[in-house]
Parts: sequence; C-alpha cells; structure tokens
Amino acid sequence: MNNSKIIGLNETDCQQISEKLNILLANYSVFYQNTRGAHWNIKGDQFFTLHPKFEELYNNLVLKIDEIAERILTLGSTPNHNYSDYLTLSNINESKENSDGTKCVENILASFKIVIDLQRELLEVTATAGDEGTNSQMSDYITEQEKEVWMYNSYLGK
Repeated sequence: MNNSKIIGLNETDCQQISEKLNILLANYSVFYQNTRGAHWNIKGDQFFTLHPKFEELYNNLVLKIDEIAERILTLGSTPNHNYSDYLTLSNINESKENSDGTKCVENILASFKIVIDLQRELLEVTATAGDEGTNSQMSDYITEQEKEVWMYNSYLGK
C-alpha cells in the first residue's frame, strides 16, 4: 500500500502538493546557498553583527530543506536534489552580492518574500486536500519567518 492511502490522502493531491514542495525546496536551496555566501564573504563594520546572524539563518534553512524533502517522501514522491533542477525551478536567483551587509539583508528579505508566498499557496492547496501535515508545517514556517522579516527590516531601519 502506498503512503497516500495509509495517511488518508488522495494520491493525485499528494502528487500536486509534492510538485509544489519541490519548487519550495528549490527556492530554499538557493536561499540557503546565498546565505552561506553572505556569511562567508561579509565585510565591513557590520561583520560582527551579520556574520553570526547569517550562520544562524543558513543553519535554520538547511533544517527546513531536510524537512521539506522528507515531507515530499512522506507524500510518496521524490525530492529533487540537483542544483541544476533548483536553478530551473527557483524564483530566487543566485546572489552575486555577498559582501555588502545591507544588500545581503535586502536579498534575504526578498528571499523570505518568495518562500512565504509559496508557503501561503501551499496552505490553500493543502487545506483543500485535507493535508494537515504539510499545512501545519507551512503554517509554522510562516509564523517563524514573519518574525524574521520584522527583525531584518528593523535592522535596516524600516
């Protein structure tokens, strides 16, 4: 018996949700790598503030990447794992700016906007499908990330 039957979800819904989760996974993966680049390359008077903050963020992102991939597997699909796939699917572009603190924070905020929007789309699809597992996961992510957005915006004085 496949996973969808055991967890009480429609197989077609599971496939549709998994496709959207793979898009989210791609965005998180590019977001993660951009944040690592910012952590490694940050320069200037903001270094001691942002260097550890970026590390905290990319450690959080890698946990979410794993959780999203595991949710895709739970739904009976296969998570993408190639960066070539990620770059094709992601709305977040590879960052070329990784040493200017203000620009890095602006890139992080833009990336949060993209993943939050994707997660809100998933909330709608998962609610209709009765997929409480994915719905709860996305809701938890959004709650956490809205606070992060507030903090990064506050850092920028916005």
